[in-house]
Amino acid sequence: MKRSYRENFLQSMPAADHEFLNHYLACLLVVSSTEAVPVEQFLKLSQEQHRIQHSGEYTNPKWFIPNTLKYYVLLHDTSEGDEQRADAVYEDMKQRYGPQGCYLLKMNSRTFSAEKDEQIPDPWSQYLHKNILRNQVSTVTLSKCTGRSLSSDVNCMSGSLENHALQLDTANSSGSLNTLSAVNTDLKKGARDPDVLVVGAGSHGACLTLNDHDHIRQFVQEFTFRGLLPHLEKNIRQLNDQLVSRKGLSRSLFTATKKWFGGGKVPEKNISEPKSTCGLLYPPEAPELQIRKMADLCFLVQHYELAYSCYHTAKKDFLSDQAMLYAAGALEMAAVSAFLQGGAPRPYPAHYMDTAIQTYKDVCKNMVLAERCALLSAEILKSQGKYSDAATLLIKMTSEDSDLRSALLLEQAAHCFINMRNPMVRKFAFHMILAGHRFSKAGQRRHALRCYCQAMQVYKDRGWSLAEDHINFTIGRQSFTLRQPDNAVIAFRQILINDSRQTATQQGAFLREYLYVYKSVIGASDISLPQLPLPCINSSATRVYFGHERRLAEGEKQAATHVSLDQEYDQDSSAMWCHLEEQLVASVNRGIVPANFQPTQYCLNNQTDNLRHPLAVVEEPIIVEVTFKNPLKVSLALSNLSLLWKFSSDGTSSSKETKTEDLTEETITNEETTAVGVGNVGHQTLDLMVVRGRQNLKILGPRLNLTKEDKMLIRHGPDRRLDPIITPPMPLMEVFFLQFPTALLCGEIRKAYVEFCNVSGVALCGLRVASTHPDFFTFGSQATTPLTPISPNSAENCSAYKTLATALQPGSVASEVLVSADDFSQPSGVIEIPIDGNTLQSGESTQLPLWLRGPDEEGVHEINFLFYYESTEKGLKISHRVLRHTVFICASRSLSVQASACRSSVPPHHCLDDKGSGGTLVFVDVENINTSEGGVREFHIVQVSSSSQHWRLHKYINPDKDKGLSGIMGHLCFISSWFISISKYSLLCIKYTFADLNLGNERIISSSTPCGDFFFRSSSRTSSIGKSQGSLPTEDRGSDITNIVKKCNELDLNIIIIWKAYVVEDNKQLILEGQLHVALQTIGKEASSLTPKEEAQEMVLLKFKSELPPPVVLPCAELSQLIKTNLHYPETYTHPFVQDSLCLVPVTLTLSNCSLAQVDVIIDLKHKSSSPESLEVHSSFAWVGQTQYKLQLKPQEVLGLSLQACFLRAGVYNLNTPQVFAKPSEQSAMCETSQQTASPALIIINNTCDACWPADGTT
Repeated sequence: MKRSYRENFLQSMPAADHEFLNHYLACLLVVSSTEAVPVEQFLKLSQEQHRIQHSGEYTNPKWFIPNTLKYYVLLHDTSEGDEQRADAVYEDMKQRYGPQGCYLLKMNSRTFSAEKDEQIPDPWSQYLHKNILRNQVSTVTLSKCTGRSLSSDVNCMSGSLENHALQLDTANSSGSLNTLSAVNTDLKKGARDPDVLVVGAGSHGACLTLNDHDHIRQFVQEFTFRGLLPHLEKNIRQLNDQLVSRKGLSRSLFTATKKWFGGGKVPEKNISEPKSTCGLLYPPEAPELQIRKMADLCFLVQHYELAYSCYHTAKKDFLSDQAMLYAAGALEMAAVSAFLQGGAPRPYPAHYMDTAIQTYKDVCKNMVLAERCALLSAEILKSQGKYSDAATLLIKMTSEDSDLRSALLLEQAAHCFINMRNPMVRKFAFHMILAGHRFSKAGQRRHALRCYCQAMQVYKDRGWSLAEDHINFTIGRQSFTLRQPDNAVIAFRQILINDSRQTATQQGAFLREYLYVYKSVIGASDISLPQLPLPCINSSATRVYFGHERRLAEGEKQAATHVSLDQEYDQDSSAMWCHLEEQLVASVNRGIVPANFQPTQYCLNNQTDNLRHPLAVVEEPIIVEVTFKNPLKVSLALSNLSLLWKFSSDGTSSSKETKTEDLTEETITNEETTAVGVGNVGHQTLDLMVVRGRQNLKILGPRLNLTKEDKMLIRHGPDRRLDPIITPPMPLMEVFFLQFPTALLCGEIRKAYVEFCNVSGVALCGLRVASTHPDFFTFGSQATTPLTPISPNSAENCSAYKTLATALQPGSVASEVLVSADDFSQPSGVIEIPIDGNTLQSGESTQLPLWLRGPDEEGVHEINFLFYYESTEKGLKISHRVLRHTVFICASRSLSVQASACRSSVPPHHCLDDKGSGGTLVFVDVENINTSEGGVREFHIVQVSSSSQHWRLHKYINPDKDKGLSGIMGHLCFISSWFISISKYSLLCIKYTFADLNLGNERIISSSTPCGDFFFRSSSRTSSIGKSQGSLPTEDRGSDITNIVKKCNELDLNIIIIWKAYVVEDNKQLILEGQLHVALQTIGKEASSLTPKEEAQEMVLLKFKSELPPPVVLPCAELSQLIKTNLHYPETYTHPFVQDSLCLVPVTLTLSNCSLAQVDVIIDLKHKSSSPESLEVHSSFAWVGQTQYKLQLKPQEVLGLSLQACFLRAGVYNLNTPQVFAKPSEQSAMCETSQQTASPALIIINNTCDACWPADGTT
């Protein structure tokens, strides 16, 4: 039962004589201020109201008490009336009626024409019901253009009984309540004025301002608190006094006499003796009715405790007088009052409601009041969670006299069962079927169909096939009666499928019903009647392929693998292809993936995303693979199987049905499943797929599982794989690979070719490619091609590199080239394929070189390519197309490169470093780790190059003639230097300097293709850039000693080792080329070209005694890297000790701040070294002058300090005795730490007089 029925039912209850909740308490008398004498109009209205109430001429409306409250309202229109006159009239009214009995209401302060754009809220919208035009009743016109009377109605029950208008009054003076129809208010037994009811169709209060809204609210508040509530309190007090005065003594004596002579409490439920409800009628002044009036007044003001007490007292009096109608009403309201009590309420007396319902039904024979009582009790029980009791009560109210009422109550009982804490689903479905049956008997077929459909949701797919057949049969018949033939066909069709257990005879009857309904659906159309909708189609297993068959490989050409129906769907692989396509689309749209981007899907199945319509290209085939299943025990022979489809043109409603070629005959035996593929050329949009003579092909989408209802029920989303949208012609490209290897050495460079063919009639452009291994290949960069001529040797030896002929000169300086990183950068690993004109016309093909580099890790690698291309015509539904290709490369081991760097101790004036910290030594160890795999004989290192923004390899220290590495290690040493790149483009782009040190007779240009391309794509270079950018100095890092030392030791030097391998294959010697990359990031830390493997953790034995914690390592040792010291002095100094016993030698101490932070330095010259190396030489010398210095060095500052050393005799001395302390300036709490010395500084002191002594020793 819906809420609207309950509301309409309660609002349609007429006012009765045995209860006063629907009787009126007050009357508003409203007169306009424009009247000539408003006071006279108020007097006329008051007299008219008094005549209506007390003359007995009118049966309706009914009044609560004789002394009805009259509230006088003077309505003043601000836009028209005189405000001073209105105020004067209001003052006169206050003198006559008192300030609490009248009110001046001013409104219409806003003209309707002014400020039309201003949005003023509608003050009446929240109080008007949707059926206001149907239910609103006209008020009483007391005099023409003089005023009108508005009666006040108060809410009689919070949450159950809602406010209603004054239209529901009955003219029957007998008080009979046997009607449910709404009776319009007739104040007099005559015709009412039809012009009184005026309801605005648009918005209300258009001339009211916000201040007027406040005036209306203030008026309501004044009327309520100063008029109505005091009036109610006064009447409650008067009724209480009357009851005490009239009934106190006699009732007390009567009660005492009954108790004395054994008379006890009258049984509440002793109603076995029926009496007529009209047999006992109380006069209006009866004490029993006064108690009921007092109870109703207390109930209206929400004084539920006092109301319950009065109802309880009135109930006893009514039962003692055998006034059963009055007693049932008192019992009903006593139960409601007990439920609505606040605080610590008494338990809800459900037996009161049961007694009232039984009295209404059996004694009073009034089913309307019984139904009202049952509805109230059921709502109260449901609010307390007692759904079982509520359902029992509603079921008891069903009877055979009213099918509609019984159907509504059964439906509500079913909802009670489903709303229980442990839902009783089967009882819900059973009572819904009973409700549907009663709805059908009452002629409410729509409600009957709704109930059966809700019950079907429970019985469906539960294995109760016979119950399903009954429900489907009823749904089919009801749907057909309601002119819903499509639903009827669906219902009858369900009976014939899904493993029906019916007998052959019954299935034949169901089939006749189905055919009859279907015949009425198609009418006189030419479409032939279908057969039994069998065999069943496994729609979820349907696969749709968009595309054409690829050409096979021709000769040495290897065709791209792409997609085919033979390939199994893999979720991870699909996600990988989608990620590559996102990269390609983002590169075209300036790094942003469009919001409407959808990945390309060539083969749709039950695991792909089928929420949107797929896009197909005109004149390209569409292949559909359908799976059939026969659920019957009889074999089915299929012949002339074809695929029907319809085309719907854009903007037209006409469609044309077409079918594909008929397939050969198929026979499907009992419970056999087979897959049949039928083709369709996509000339038009695929709208409907029909298997001729069988059933429609409809695919259910994925099951929804978001909400609780989705989890409890079976709901599916859309699946549109069979509804493609045909788009205009698009380009179609095929890709072939030539000389593409299947095995490579780690780091090997190989040159192959790719052929692109446009096999469509549309030109293509925007050719790009993305790969899971972007460092595996490159198409080259024309911007980095050197202008110098290429040596002939490169062409003769078929080298993949660009080379220049040079002569090997020991100790030569590296050749340098400045290259912009933008020339090699590819956003997100996407590579633009350089074809002529960036366009490939229809039927054209082109070949491009492709350089490959073997992966750095050995093993079998799966490498995926995704080629992207667009049509030259823009604005199409398909913005681009892609082509997939997958290859497997077996990588074998080649070389292992280990590199490290350390600072040189060369004095600053001897180094090439602008930074002042001296040159850096780079050591490179190369090891041949190839174990004769692939016939490799030996490796040769032909060149070592470097690439960095601030570092470069400057010189090769130990040139070696034999660079072959056949199972041995090679050790190379270089000098690197730091520089500052100054260019007008340095602020616009990142520049890298490539330095080449060739170890042979030719120089490979590392800054060009392919060497530079693979360098910028290498993983070692990527990690180096990321770390260097992440270690930029900031204000917070300047105070962190760890970051300061880390920045001090940063190097950011990338080493490129270019090698050649000599391979013997088929008695022929081949030369293979390759390159390895090493990223030096920190001075003193070794880097490798091999990816470090994670070592398995060793098992730790269980220890019952905890070891001592490791000692805390102070960061003082790291501070030794902040300052670099150098002593500048003459290596040999000659002094005549005979003439002067003191020899003073000038010494310069150079301090270099290697960090990017300000450093405080303390130099102590009094320190004496105790190391064994210092003891081997003379140490008897002293520093003269100032022996301790406190200095402050700025970031990367170089400072020279002049010192003097004093020697007393000739000899060899170690001057490296000063102790240097350093700490960052911002680290005030950290102790200063002595700087470590690199090596001893030896000086030789000679005596000039040694050569002057004679040989015999005489003077």
